[in-house]
Amino acid sequence: SCLADERVDQRTCLICGDRATGLHYGIISCEGCKGFFKRSICNKRVYRCSRDKNCVMSRKQRNRCQYCRLLKCLQMGMNRKAIREDGMPGGRNKSIGPVQISEEEIERIMSGQEFEGEANMSWSNNGDSDHSSPGNGVSESNQPSPVSTPSSSRSVELNGFSALRDQYMGTPVSTHYQYLPHLFSYSAHSALLPPQPRSLDPQSHSLINQLVSAEDLEPLGTPMLIEDGYKVTQAELFALLCRLADELLFRQIAWIKKLPFFCELSIKDYTCLLSSTWQELILLSSLTVYSKQIFGDLADVTSKYSPSDDELHRFSEEGMEVMERLIYLFRKFHQLKVSNEEYACMKAINFLNQDIRGLTNASQLEQLNKRYWYVCQDFTEYKYPHQPNRFPDLMMCLPEIRYIAGKMVNVPLEQLPLLFKAVLHSCKTSVSKE
Repeated sequence: SCLADERVDQRTCLICGDRATGLHYGIISCEGCKGFFKRSICNKRVYRCSRDKNCVMSRKQRNRCQYCRLLKCLQMGMNRKAIREDGMPGGRNKSIGPVQISEEEIERIMSGQEFEGEANMSWSNNGDSDHSSPGNGVSESNQPSPVSTPSSSRSVELNGFSALRDQYMGTPVSTHYQYLPHLFSYSAHSALLPPQPRSLDPQSHSLINQLVSAEDLEPLGTPMLIEDGYKVTQAELFALLCRLADELLFRQIAWIKKLPFFCELSIKDYTCLLSSTWQELILLSSLTVYSKQIFGDLADVTSKYSPSDDELHRFSEEGMEVMERLIYLFRKFHQLKVSNEEYACMKAINFLNQDIRGLTNASQLEQLNKRYWYVCQDFTEYKYPHQPNRFPDLMMCLPEIRYIAGKMVNVPLEQLPLLFKAVLHSCKTSVSKE
């Protein structure tokens, strides 16, 4: 906590880039965005955007579109359920880090469905500004919102794998789906904040080294080399995926026992955390430290598997959505080139999720989560001074990972070979074109 107090004056609001004053409703933000979010939720405001719901948020432009400002507050993880507690005497926000919230829930809040039946709903375009600057919503992007993804793009007759590849893999993800439209607009204020040379806090350095030491960074041992000309069957590929998942899960269990805070939590809480996050941990590690093998060797194996016409026709809506999001997330991680230190921090932050049901000591998890949240930001600001948006970019990958991991449970097991073939083929192709 002392580390948080010492560094709060150097932080920027994750919503608009103004100077942050601390953790408000779960994320680092300024007083302006804190007050705006509280007023919007308490007064049950329903805003409208006159453009395409992707307006730039910066200190100077945040009041131009209240819809997009509230949307970004929700997407960045502000916890509306913490408002009442935070507003009472002696209250405190118990949500540290981004809160997991589905796009469906965000849409219900933005459309006012969450507030239906209550008498004091109000409609506004520009009201409730913390400054009186006028203006309509201004957008610098024509990307579609997530809820406007055309379902017609999926209703096509697929005749062989080439049709699936041409229809979905050859199309940029942004034309089908952009889960976090503000993920790239956060840089609007970066030019106003020239990087300042600084050193890494000794406490952060020590904590990061401990996390990295707990990781098994050795190459995966699961055989993923197939001789040329061999045709892989669906059953063989499924068996390989199961074996690979077993090894990755085993590594996560071994990782837990090496964590620097292992003795601070109960076995019951560790079991609860692992059972709730193991899919997310595997996905995160596959996109980072094991990506060369997953998107290299495993992609070569899946290329030797040819799905039947029946498999293609039965490919579900859930599978298609997971495919699109995985491709988007791969491109984001490929762009970021996440370091081992950042990966270790992201993994710990995601694992220490105090919102999971059944925990016996959520407050202790909150403090641990807070510790590594600040350590990760301290490291990224030190290591990448010319990338002021790097930390929020990293953190915003975590809710997406959680969402994808939850969606993958709904994909029928027999569709996993085709799903992995489609994702790995598209990702490997996009990298080879660079």
